[in-house]
Amino acid sequence: MADWLEHSVQVEVEAPIELVWSLWSDLEQMPQWMQWIDSVKISPDNPEISLWKLRTGGLEFTWKSRILQVIPNQIIQWESVDGLPNQGAIRFYDRHGNSIVKMTVSYAIPGFLGKLMDNLFLGRAVESTIQADLERFKEYALKVKSN
Repeated sequence: MADWLEHSVQVEVEAPIELVWSLWSDLEQMPQWMQWIDSVKISPDNPEISLWKLRTGGLEFTWKSRILQVIPNQIIQWESVDGLPNQGAIRFYDRHGNSIVKMTVSYAIPGFLGKLMDNLFLGRAVESTIQADLERFKEYALKVKSN
């Protein structure tokens, strides 16, 4: 049995939605701004499937993810199909030259981890990490924009 935790965080990026979208929709680049994501590989057989590896504190998790919905400049929605259970969406909002990036992610905590850790503490750690990831994405996007 697993407990599901959900988090939503957002950041405003001083860059046009088209740039923000193009950077985020290149999933294999995510380890550049997502601290716990070690790698993302798109399946050569099916571009809607990707293999993810997460590493933190000596723990490593892998999963396959499937893209459920893509609306350019608006949303990328996914769910895991194998490995660490998770699902979520990245939403993009055009703010007339600026962009809001909102990430909602839900994930199952494996039973053994739930017994070892306080889920409230874990949830806060994950949420602060995801918020920091979005801040790193903002810096990355601004750097790309200025080049």
